[in-house]
Amino acid sequence: MIKPVNIMIYAFLILFATVAFFPVFFILTNSFMSESEIIRNYGAVLATGDTSEMNFRIFPTEFSFQGYINVFLLTPNYLMKFWNSLFISFTIMAGQVLISCLGGYGFAKFKFPFKNVIFYFMIILMMMPLQVTIVPNYIVLDKIGLIGSYAALILPGVFSTFGVFLLAQIFSSVPDNLIEAAKIDGANHLQILFKIMIPYAKAGVASLVILNFIDTWNMIEQPLVFLKDSTKYPLSIFLANINQANLGISFVCGILAIIPVFLLFLHFKDSLISGIENTNLK
Repeated sequence: MIKPVNIMIYAFLILFATVAFFPVFFILTNSFMSESEIIRNYGAVLATGDTSEMNFRIFPTEFSFQGYINVFLLTPNYLMKFWNSLFISFTIMAGQVLISCLGGYGFAKFKFPFKNVIFYFMIILMMMPLQVTIVPNYIVLDKIGLIGSYAALILPGVFSTFGVFLLAQIFSSVPDNLIEAAKIDGANHLQILFKIMIPYAKAGVASLVILNFIDTWNMIEQPLVFLKDSTKYPLSIFLANINQANLGISFVCGILAIIPVFLLFLHFKDSLISGIENTNLK
């Protein structure tokens, strides 16, 4: 028999999940509205910004694939922004995971001069808001001629200090006797990193992959500052302009923006859960 306390917990969790998922469900159902129905329901909002005259609807009465046809077949601009976002996000994610694994292993298991000073300085850099570091980054990137290219977005993201800090904390919990045993068997440091440290810290690596991808996928300020050509903008910036022109396409592009994050979470979900259960991240 289910206890009343468990019933209350389940009810709260169901309510919380419903509230959290409703915006996604609303965007999904409205993406199948016809253009005429969208104008009837939300035309006043687009024209004047007055939400009092909005006819809020969850399910469409005129089912249509026109928004998806416009995005995927008729207007290539939207898919170009999507691929721009994928390229930027996956490049930064792969680079930061590699650098973070190497840096985290070094800080966790190596001894070198001023190690703690460098690590604390790295923490200070991690705590600084983006608005503080974006101007120095712009000056440096401008001096080396990278402003206007994707490298201006990728390099600062790859060398972010958060991943190094996160994995250094996790790698430090790996027993030293495992590393010593691997060295006796003839393993070098790269083999130790990829065959012992990373599998042991798979929860941290999975978390870093998901958090870094989401942060990069939603970036706004960096592309606006570092990129001069609007055709290179990612989808996160382009969505704001879509809202002003065609709300139906905005719904479709909203679904398009959700898909990579959703698939990435599904891919790393098992590793994340099992890693949390079997490491010191509890």
